[in-house]
Amino acid sequence: MKKEIPRFNKYVKFVAIVLCTALMINACKKDEPDENQAVTLPSNLVVSVTQDTSNFGFVSVKANANNANFYTIRFTENDNEIIDQSNNGEASYTFKSAGSYSIIIRAHVLDNQYIEKIENVAIVSNVPPRVIGESPTAGYSTPLSYPNYTLVWQDEFEGTTLLGTNWKHEIGTGNNGWGNSELQYYKEENTKVENGVLTITAEKQIFNSSSYTSSRISSQGLQSFKYGRIDIRAAAPYGQGIWPALWLLGNNFPTTGWPQCGEIDIMEMVGGESTAVRGDNVTHGTVHWADASNTHAEFSSNKKISNGVLYDNFHVFSIIWDMNGITWYIDDQSFHAIDTKDSQFDEFREKYFFIFNVAVGGKWPGSPNPNTTFPQYLHVDYVRVFQK
Repeated sequence: MKKEIPRFNKYVKFVAIVLCTALMINACKKDEPDENQAVTLPSNLVVSVTQDTSNFGFVSVKANANNANFYTIRFTENDNEIIDQSNNGEASYTFKSAGSYSIIIRAHVLDNQYIEKIENVAIVSNVPPRVIGESPTAGYSTPLSYPNYTLVWQDEFEGTTLLGTNWKHEIGTGNNGWGNSELQYYKEENTKVENGVLTITAEKQIFNSSSYTSSRISSQGLQSFKYGRIDIRAAAPYGQGIWPALWLLGNNFPTTGWPQCGEIDIMEMVGGESTAVRGDNVTHGTVHWADASNTHAEFSSNKKISNGVLYDNFHVFSIIWDMNGITWYIDDQSFHAIDTKDSQFDEFREKYFFIFNVAVGGKWPGSPNPNTTFPQYLHVDYVRVFQK
């Protein structure tokens, strides 16, 4: 016979179960912060950023803060954001291109409650840094002879201190910053020849109302050429607003003006963060001329090197130029060509002289920013002209 439980005892048992359940839930919630209540933010956020110079672009980050539950570390390159969420505050990323980047590190208590630190990193080179102002000791080089060509002129810059009789200095700011709104004042003192290398230095220096100084040298009236293969072995400077150029201008510039005289840019570099068409690892080859309607025309292309930046080592910038066209090369790899047989290109069938310079600022690169370091250096090992 089943014994009946008194109704009152059933009620007491039910209340006891409900009460125990509530106490257990409340105990569990004690460990969960209420987002509506004040929490103690992390403090003393310490961050270290390390580059591996033997592995181009590789950066590791370590973060530590008091009272942090987890961290987010954000790397951004070319508008692509890589977010690493970690509990130990460690993350790494390999940047694909040289440039200046910001890394955002956050130490969290909750998703929306954190403290933040921003670290800037400059990806410059996978080569150990040189002594400031010292030219590279390695890089690409080209021979002193080619089949069917004769070496007709060269400057190996073997003088101890002097530039030599092949060159003259162009001084000052020119007309409207040499026509490009450039910011530098060109001085003779920013050029030197030492240990077989010509060096042009760009400095952050106030001089005659300009904020920067540099040098611009020309072979006008001293050395000029029509056609041939031209090799220039050089290592470029780097950084936002830095604009080195190795180029040719038509001999008739004083009488016809620009662009009617024609211009051949063997190498230009527009310094700063690398994009598809510019950066410290990109060389440009360009021609400027007056077209059939006597207005300015230009034709340009560029080449991005596969590793590092143009500062790292010597590269050889070349053109092969004849009456029918011009082809551009870097380290004997062609990357641009123009057919000049049409009569509108007649200015490219005349003699041209050399100009080497490092501009600071201007319409194309824009101004330097806080990440641009000075001084900057253009090193030229040699220039050689071969003709058939």
